[in-house]
Amino acid sequence: MDDLAIVARAQPTGLVGSVVETTGLLATVADLAAPVGSVVQIGARRRTDRGGVEGEVVGFRGRLTMVSPLGSLAGVHRGQPVRLVRTTRQLSVGDALLGRVVNASGEPIDGLPRPALPSRVSVDRAPHPALDRPPIKDSLPTGVRAIDAMLTCGRGQRLGVFAGSGVGKSTLLGMMTRNTAADVVVIGLVGERGREVNEFLERDLGPEGRKKSVVVVATSDEPAPMRLRAASTATAIAEHFRDQGRDVLLLVDSLTRTALASRELGLAAGEPPTTRGYPPSTFALLPRLVERAGRTSRGSITAFYSVLVEGDDPDDPIADCLRGLLDGHVWLSRKIAARGHYPAIDITQSISRLMPEVTTPLQLAAAQTVRRLLAALNENADLISIGAYRRGADPTVDAAIELRTEIDALLQQKTADKITPEEVVATLTQLANKAAGAATRPRPANPAPTTTGQRT
Repeated sequence: MDDLAIVARAQPTGLVGSVVETTGLLATVADLAAPVGSVVQIGARRRTDRGGVEGEVVGFRGRLTMVSPLGSLAGVHRGQPVRLVRTTRQLSVGDALLGRVVNASGEPIDGLPRPALPSRVSVDRAPHPALDRPPIKDSLPTGVRAIDAMLTCGRGQRLGVFAGSGVGKSTLLGMMTRNTAADVVVIGLVGERGREVNEFLERDLGPEGRKKSVVVVATSDEPAPMRLRAASTATAIAEHFRDQGRDVLLLVDSLTRTALASRELGLAAGEPPTTRGYPPSTFALLPRLVERAGRTSRGSITAFYSVLVEGDDPDDPIADCLRGLLDGHVWLSRKIAARGHYPAIDITQSISRLMPEVTTPLQLAAAQTVRRLLAALNENADLISIGAYRRGADPTVDAAIELRTEIDALLQQKTADKITPEEVVATLTQLANKAAGAATRPRPANPAPTTTGQRT
């Protein structure tokens, strides 16, 4: 197929329908045989017409086409023309996107001139075939000591950052952006408050982080199709840089708001609600989206998806679904954050499923030792806090109490701190060696009768 045929197929002309009614979030259009996903213009009869409202075809009801507008329906009236603009959603990409801020359609919103972008990619690209994905064997340092030491991720791994609101998700993602070893960082801010976008760019990302980053923004006041499209746009940009042979870090904040936008569209289109009102299409969307990240023979996309857990409930349906889809999860604890411990990662509730594949046996053993110390502290927290625990009852608890300050130092980090992978491994190994020494020290000849898990 030659170039002209491709253009004619992607951008047909002359297909015009008319508005029949508007209901809630949707406009119903007659005589418009456009496929789902097509972009249309409400109020434009000819290609040269300007103005009107852009929309997206989301389904059909009998002989009518349902269109979700990408703007306000104010001024739209019955009988107004609706013209098909294109049947596929494509995005202009290139190296000139680095350092820029764009919306869900890929249009720059940072006030700078439009960049020259020579390539075009599909926004809704199919995931890479499973049998063409090479094994993940190499780690990707994130610059966050707690993650690199205890939850090491591989190049091409997909992890979720699970937390309630206000626990430090955006700050953690900003730390990764500034300190990661990835070649390119793509950030999708989905459903964020408008005030927080500039704060993230200036405070969390900073000038250094922006140099190798592309930021895709869809704020909470934008229509549901734009919020839903933002995650796909960020993923498509990341896929472009991966296909060039680069290691890409993809950060999407948050996947929960993407699911909420999908719920809005699904319910408006007449889908039946299931768990907590989410329609079936939402649970079909999530695996298609996260499967697009990963490693190929050319490059890799290492993805961190933040998941806003409603009411800090780990059984939230979106959180529960994503735990099964991703290669690990990082749980941020409100209780740990309340102690002033940042990043507030609960190591005992977090896991990286690929850590055994991308770390040395020495680092893995050291991480398991520290994890056992943290578990012992958590299990005996009540006894320790009231002074009911007596040294000698359990050597692991003894070592954990003795090294508590050093464990906290390992897992805490200021946002401006920069660390190297070698420093992380050295600190972790040194702490594990101290724990082994503390656990083997002689215990008191006649320890108090209090034992682990008992009160006096």
